[in-house]
Amino acid sequence: MSGTLYLVATPIGNLEDITHRAVRLLREVSVIACEDTRHTRKLLNHYGINTRTISYHEHNERERGLELLRLLEAGSDVAIVSDAGTPGISDPGFQLARLAVEGDVRVVPVPGPSALIAALIASGLPTDEFFFAGFLPARSGARRTKLAELRSIPATLVFYEAPHRIAATLRDAQEILGEREAVVARELTKMHEEIVRGRLSNLCSRFSSSESARGEMVLIIDRTVIKSEVENAGTVVSIDALVTALEAEGLDHRSALKKAARELGISRDEAYRRLVAERGRE
Repeated sequence: MSGTLYLVATPIGNLEDITHRAVRLLREVSVIACEDTRHTRKLLNHYGINTRTISYHEHNERERGLELLRLLEAGSDVAIVSDAGTPGISDPGFQLARLAVEGDVRVVPVPGPSALIAALIASGLPTDEFFFAGFLPARSGARRTKLAELRSIPATLVFYEAPHRIAATLRDAQEILGEREAVVARELTKMHEEIVRGRLSNLCSRFSSSESARGEMVLIIDRTVIKSEVENAGTVVSIDALVTALEAEGLDHRSALKKAARELGISRDEAYRRLVAERGRE
């Protein structure tokens, strides 16, 4: 009879954020597969858990996964944990769970902390429908393409982001998605936890320097584009006239289009489409 694979959620910062069931199972299983054994050992030592650990991360998922599957098929129970949060959510876990399912091995979730859920429920943005997109691409071109794909999704958007990329991501998000309410949550459950709320333009300013961008981050963006004050007043705005006026002030065409989009609370792509449409009617 095969063993059971347990996907065990572990704290994202505060070591108290772990369930009694998770602690018990980590003691009872034959082996714990860890993203980083040294990191997990701190948690295990805190709770007096002496179970054998083995590394399981993105660089050895294939060969180590087959090794763990053989243990499971031989009757051993295995727990998998990531460095923080829930295995499989932008962390190793999916490949092993898939191998286990295909091998008719029992897979059991042991729920607990997840940074995306913690950030979402504290954000103040709608939680009835949300779309989790993991990490956006590191390169600007690919990142902007991905944001454009997500622009029309009628749900709160949730991303993980690295501190050294948050400023660029916020700028790209404002240009591609338009002005929206957003939240950056960092260092959740830790001593320096911070949840910063505001418009994308405000967050661009807030996280413009590397000193203000530290720790693990969750970026949450509202589904709704904020209309400009002019649009709310019911006035039809000619983006052609606005761009022309900004160019007359000395801005080049590209900069004028970006500023016009920002003032109207729309994405640069939308501003470009409107501009082409207006000039095509001339």
